[in-house]
Amino acid sequence: MTNKSRADYFRERRKTIGQFNVNVPKDKLEALDKVLDKMGKTRTGWLNEKIDEEIAE
Repeated sequence: MTNKSRADYFRERRKTIGQFNVNVPKDKLEALDKVLDKMGKTRTGWLNEKIDEEIAE
């Protein structure tokens, strides 16, 4: 991928994808990762489900 096409890719991506960053105690994050691993879900997938639940109410 050339630098121009890479820049274009990320420019377009930023138009549709946002970031959500939050600091969480490491032990809580590790516990969440274990639960998600058992459920077969990723952090992103799980968070998207929770957001969908909240905005559907």
